[in-house]
Amino acid sequence: MVDELDKKIITELTRDGRISFRELARRIRVSIGTILSRTKRLEDEGIINGYSAILNHERLGYGLTAVMEIVVAKGKLLEMEREVGKLPATCAVYDVTGLTDAIVIAKFRSRDELSTFAKTLLSMPFIERTNTHFVLTTVKEDFRMNLS
Repeated sequence: MVDELDKKIITELTRDGRISFRELARRIRVSIGTILSRTKRLEDEGIINGYSAILNHERLGYGLTAVMEIVVAKGKLLEMEREVGKLPATCAVYDVTGLTDAIVIAKFRSRDELSTFAKTLLSMPFIERTNTHFVLTTVKEDFRMNLS
């Protein structure tokens, strides 16, 4: 279970994953030992899965984002998720309720890359149909949650 102290630790680490344990302890006003043990527990429990930089995809040349709805052959959803999740352009794979079975979010440098990706999906025997949406404007793209 995550308590208020855990939430404070998570919030600070989400703001700055490079913060030192000493600075984190100072900001939250607890001992370094407490920070170390709490952070280790959060990692061991799979609440914190890793630390990474937040990238500006457009500045890296990945200015094209696609949201793809996928209809999968009966009983093949897990196989599809595994295979599509391995593709380098894939940022997220969700199985969903509704008229489609899954949603894939992917980023590309060009229409040619997107075309190749879409054709790769359609060549998979367990994918029956796709419906691709192009993102025109990204209003917010940040998976860091505010736990307050």
